[in-house]
Amino acid sequence: MKIRVGYELVYECPQPTFMILMLNVHYSRVSDLVEPDHIITSPQIPLTGYRDSFGNWCTRIVAPAGQITISADALVRDSGQPDAVRPHARQTPVEQLPDDALVFLLASRYCETDRLMDTAWALFGSTPAGWPRVQAILDYVHQRLTFGYEYASATKTAFDAHEEGRGVCRDFAHLALTLCRCMNIPARYCTGYLGDIGVPRDPAPMDFSAWFEAYLDGRWYSFDARHNIPRIGRVVMARGRDATDVPIVNTFGPHILASFEVWTDEMQADRVAA
Repeated sequence: MKIRVGYELVYECPQPTFMILMLNVHYSRVSDLVEPDHIITSPQIPLTGYRDSFGNWCTRIVAPAGQITISADALVRDSGQPDAVRPHARQTPVEQLPDDALVFLLASRYCETDRLMDTAWALFGSTPAGWPRVQAILDYVHQRLTFGYEYASATKTAFDAHEEGRGVCRDFAHLALTLCRCMNIPARYCTGYLGDIGVPRDPAPMDFSAWFEAYLDGRWYSFDARHNIPRIGRVVMARGRDATDVPIVNTFGPHILASFEVWTDEMQADRVAA
């Protein structure tokens, strides 16, 4: 199947403003791009790119004073299969984890393992290690938090979300991955596209989505505490320790986000042809 993804963001800046954009499809999905996700700005300005310490594609710009539109429109090839489910995937003993997974056991800006460690072990210490333990964490977070866009807060941490019992998709991801880390399961934050493919259409405006990946049995698996069911058509854009590492746009100066639109749509002709 093919999925059309893209966005149009409009910013208003009172003065020239440096921005770091993390708006490209992740390099691991580049071979799936049928039509590239080139970033287009209006007015047209210079763009330069680099890879951050997690391997994510980043773009540097200096937005001029006034209004700037940042957009992209791409076509992505996808297997059409839901997230992998491996109930027998084992938990790797912490001393046997690869070096690059260890950072995803540690506390980070929004994921305070120290504040949730006792809670995690009390809740999940007796659960079977590996996939069943991650699933128990998913079930708990899914039931513990109530989703609502009105609950969004740029400063809310995993501990805050646990105590408040509400949040948006990033809060579900932060809490679940923090509990995984507390249980010695490496977990990393993901952001990207997730459309209403294979599920009833959500009447709310489309947005970028957040989920997490946990390291089990030698590989990373996708998990989604908000929906708590395997989903079709995830298109990852960036991975990091938490939302601090993967902001869609990092702006270094005063600004107003005047308009925000995201789309993630299955191309129906491909479904019929299949």
